[in-house]
Formats: sequence, structure tokens, C-alpha cells
Amino acid sequence: MRDTTQPEVYPQRDEHPSAGMETRIKSITEPVCGMECGKRPKILIIYTGGTIGMIENPDTGALEPFDFEYLIDNVPKIRRLDYDIDSFQFEIPLDSSAMNPSHWQDIAYVIECFYDSYDGFVVLHGTDTMAYTASALSFMLENLRKPVVITGSQLPIGEVRTDGEENLITALQVAAARDTDGQPMLEEVAILFENYLWRGNRATKYSADNFNAFKSSNFPRLAKIGMGITFRNDVLWRPTDDAPLRVHYGMDTNVMYLSLFPGITETMIRHAFSTPGLKGVVLKTYGAGNAPTDSYFIKAVREAVDRGLVIVNISQCDNGMVVPHRYETGSVLYGAGVISGHDLTSEAAITKLMFLFGQNYSNDEVKRLMETPLVGEMHK
Repeated sequence: MRDTTQPEVYPQRDEHPSAGMETRIKSITEPVCGMECGKRPKILIIYTGGTIGMIENPDTGALEPFDFEYLIDNVPKIRRLDYDIDSFQFEIPLDSSAMNPSHWQDIAYVIECFYDSYDGFVVLHGTDTMAYTASALSFMLENLRKPVVITGSQLPIGEVRTDGEENLITALQVAAARDTDGQPMLEEVAILFENYLWRGNRATKYSADNFNAFKSSNFPRLAKIGMGITFRNDVLWRPTDDAPLRVHYGMDTNVMYLSLFPGITETMIRHAFSTPGLKGVVLKTYGAGNAPTDSYFIKAVREAVDRGLVIVNISQCDNGMVVPHRYETGSVLYGAGVISGHDLTSEAAITKLMFLFGQNYSNDEVKRLMETPLVGEMHK
């Protein structure tokens, strides 16, 4: 039995931990350069799993992942894009509910290995944890200057009526898009779904059955997809320097959510804060960051902070942000040592905590950086 008192930490070194993935990468012939050599856009599709890559087995009727070597046969319209497209498929395609930080590391590793050889990357992914993956990758891929477009679908790409085909084609177009100077229109991790392109660490899944399944309540769309693709140049992320891509693989999963509700007991709160190995908590509070002011609650929070726990306050509301001093209840939390998550999404808040602890930062540095925008994930 695993010793549950030992913290569960994914590798913190800046190298990839998966020997199997490294072997598979080395077995692929290194591709030639793309647009920098005056050639057609060269895009790498990374298929991790999810509904978009499923096709119905004619004998059983079950949905099964198809081999992306035959992608063009399943989506013949791709030929009309006139791009050079390669694909990399996870050996065992994942339902996105099975996604964990080791798989984020695998995706980041593939991008790092082929970064200089492709003009853009399209990651095909299940929808359930897509916003977590997009948020995590945004932090892991420091100095990213090429598009990483994550997309999926609500219906399999092999269905007669499917959103998968359009999402894939549009994601490829976004990954290949250039401005008048020949530079990528997109230099960040983004989610493309149906009519909109969202910043990856600003998006969240809000519908289990609508084709427009994602939204970003606190940040505008990066592009609108209609008759054409209309980018919002004023909100696109742009790195501040020309430093090379640096991939960080360390992710520390000793974090958790604690969502408040009327009637939550002292026992529940203290039990959560006493979880063995726990380093950080995303506290989901009411409205603009409000919480009970009962003495037992504030005492439990203050004692947890004094023990070294980093507690980040985010709102349960999709729209709006935590304003610590708007109401007395928020001020009391702030006084107890809780830090503000401002307008972070739940997905961005938890993955940012994993990322910061995974870099071996001190608690004080984690607190400072949690309140500091790193890659456009929050307003402050």
C-alpha cells in the first residue's frame, strides 16, 4: 500500500520523466523546417484522445479511436488547406477524465521536441479536462512564440453530423495564421471550439451538450469564427522578449479545492486542511470573495496558514473577481493570511498552484506569484 503521508509530486527537474515517450519521439524521423524555409505551413497534430478521434466500429457500434495516419481519409477537406500536416498519437488514447499531470508533461515534451520543426501545434483532446490541460500548458511552456491550439468535439469526427470536422479544420487554420509580417497571429495556448477562440487559461467548459461548449467570462475572445476568422489583436498575448522556449515539467499535485457552502462544519474544514502532504488550497468562496466570519472558521484558516498552507481565494461565480476589501467578510479572510486569486478560473488557479510548487519555490514566492499575472491568466 502506498504511504499516504508522503507527498505526491510529479518530476520537478526540467527533463521529461517518461522513457517510453522519449523512445517514441526518437523513433520519428526529424521533420524538415516549415515556413521559415519558404514552404507551406507545417502543422503537427497531437492526438491525446477524446470524442473527436473516435469512429464507430461497424461490427459492434462502439466508438473506438481511429489511426490518425488515415486522418485525411476521414476528413478529406483537409487536403484543400494546402498545409504540410503530420500527426503524433498517444499510444493509448485517453478519455479526458483520465488526464493527469504526467499527460500534460507528455504533451509539453512532444511540443518541445518538435518546436523548431513546425509552425504550429493542434492538440486534440477530450472536453472534460480540456481547460485544465490548456491552463497547465500555458504555465509549462515559457516563452512560447508559436500557436498551440487545443480543440475537440461533442460528436465523433466520423459521424455524418459532427462538430469535430469544423473544429479540426478551423484549429489548423488558426495554427497556420500569420500577420502581415509573417509572424504567428497566435503565440499562446488557446482553446478553439465552434465559433470562438479563447485564451486557454481563461476558458472553462460550461456545457455538456452545446457545440459552443466553452466560455471565458472574465476575458474577451481571441477570435470569432464565422464566415472568416476575425482575431482580436488588442487582446492577443505577446511575449515581452525573444528568449527561447523553456519547458517546465515540475508539477506538484499536493493541492486541492475547498468549496464553501452554507452549513459546512468545522470538522469538514479542519479535516480538509489537515490532509497529509497538502501544500495549497483553492478556496472557492461566495460572490466577491466572501466567507463565514464564525470564529471557528477564521481560526482554522489562520492556523492552517501559520502551518505553511497556501490558501488562494477565488469566487464560485463565473463572472467577476475576488475583491478582498469590498466586504468585511473578505477582509477578515485576507487578514487571516488568505491571498486573492482575483479573477482566476478554477482550472487556472489549481494548475498554477501545481506549477509553482513544482518549481520548488518557497511559500512566500508561491504566494507572490499566485497574485502576479504570468501569461495573461488574470487581471490584478
